[in-house]
Amino acid sequence: MLRILVLFVFLGSPAVLADTLLILGDSLSAGYRMRADQAWPHLLAEKWQQQGRDVTVINASVSGDTTQGGLQRLPPLLQRHQPSLVLLELGGNDGLRGLPPDLIERNLAQLITLANNAGARVVLTDIQLPPNYGRRYLQQFESLFSRLATQQQVPLLPFFVAPLIGQNGMMMDDGIHPTAEAQPLIAEQVDEFLAPYL
Repeated sequence: MLRILVLFVFLGSPAVLADTLLILGDSLSAGYRMRADQAWPHLLAEKWQQQGRDVTVINASVSGDTTQGGLQRLPPLLQRHQPSLVLLELGGNDGLRGLPPDLIERNLAQLITLANNAGARVVLTDIQLPPNYGRRYLQQFESLFSRLATQQQVPLLPFFVAPLIGQNGMMMDDGIHPTAEAQPLIAEQVDEFLAPYL
């Protein structure tokens, strides 16, 4: 039985196999301008079902969400779903708004702590911004994810949009959001990265 909620978490450490994955993200994971069943979290859940993996995927991603919004939404999600793993895909909208990188880093660190305190492991998603935000800001923003992953000792999922840029039909006109056609490729990337935890 495929179990997909309007919200979507997943694994733990390689030693503790996951049975519930909570994805806390923004429009990159929410299926921006497409049906929910076209978005990569749904496709990932379908793939795992076909493989016979008993993993519940809860997609709690909301278009436009920020790390601050995630801090408000995560506690009740943890209480309700009790995930084994939380996949954090937030920070992009903070960066697009030019928020201070140190604030974004603090918020992400708090999100990781909240999940860990609830007994969930965390996978952090690397995020990159369009090149028109200034070299200094881009360096400060993009370096925070690897630094935080190292400090918090959490896996860092490579930015799954990066391989799609420049490929015909893979990106929307805004240059930020992947198309529906790109979603299966993202699902494959995420599946490959998370496979050791299943």
